[in-house]
Amino acid sequence: MKKLIGIALVLMLCFSVVFAGGKKDGPKTVKIGIAKIVQHAALDAVEQGVIDAVEAAGFKAVFDLQNANGDVNTANQIAAQFKDEGVDVAVGIATPVAIALANTMKNVPIVFGAVTDPVGAGLVKTVAHGDANVTGMSDELPSKDHIKLFKELAGIKTLGYIYTSNEDNSLSALELVKAGCQEAGLELVVQAISTSSEVKQAAEAIVDRCDGIYLTTDNTVFSALPSLVSVFNKANKPVFSGDVTGAMEGGCFMASGFNYYKAGYATGELVVDILNGKKPAEIPVRFMTKPEDSDLLFDLDVAKACGITIPESYLNQASYIIENGKLIQK
Repeated sequence: MKKLIGIALVLMLCFSVVFAGGKKDGPKTVKIGIAKIVQHAALDAVEQGVIDAVEAAGFKAVFDLQNANGDVNTANQIAAQFKDEGVDVAVGIATPVAIALANTMKNVPIVFGAVTDPVGAGLVKTVAHGDANVTGMSDELPSKDHIKLFKELAGIKTLGYIYTSNEDNSLSALELVKAGCQEAGLELVVQAISTSSEVKQAAEAIVDRCDGIYLTTDNTVFSALPSLVSVFNKANKPVFSGDVTGAMEGGCFMASGFNYYKAGYATGELVVDILNGKKPAEIPVRFMTKPEDSDLLFDLDVAKACGITIPESYLNQASYIIENGKLIQK
């Protein structure tokens, strides 16, 4: 009898250790590497959206957040670091980082975010589905529509555009801007840069040769947005931004584009799909095309300085208004 009691006690102890161990371990911790090409408001919002989407899905996650500071060599080093660390999923925010990850990590799922032309960049062969271990979210803007609207509201005849000559994302956007100007009957004046330190000088070189400037989602330009805005504000010439997030600080006549936090959250949902067992090659490239994904902003202070009257019908559509230096969410 004593022997049976002893055996029972041993078994109970074993079960208690097993259950205690299981409770202690909990769900598996996943490691997500997130790298962005440079730090600015829009890409920061994408990064936060990815984090929030993964956490909202209930995953216990550790995030390795990296910033390439606009340098492709640094992006390659980050990719090698993620590979050595054995991340479960790698997220590349912006084209140069996404390419670095795709070139370095062949056996790890990669999700790109804020890439204008993923096919042109060689990340996927078609937007209908991912390619091998790569899929993601495109931030292609309706540039033709933006340019037509800019012409309508500001009455411009010549459009300025600054782009980064060594970034695939920017070169793809430039072609869309050229097509938009051709359709709208506008003369296009361009200025190329290679680093963010050249943005102010480029703005000064172009401001007297155009009636206003249009900004797409060029990360190098947006990393130095205040310097560009100051040049055009001084000349009382309007800035149309394709990124609403950066324009919330003021200085842009108007901004129209999708919400970058929502874009980041959508990117994070792709990460969640992969963590739940889907293969990147099965997941289509995500586009932000729903009306609720986009925002519209007008800066009435800048409009007044530029002598532009915004019709009430457009003001009624705005998500944000800046007036007397204050941002008002509608």
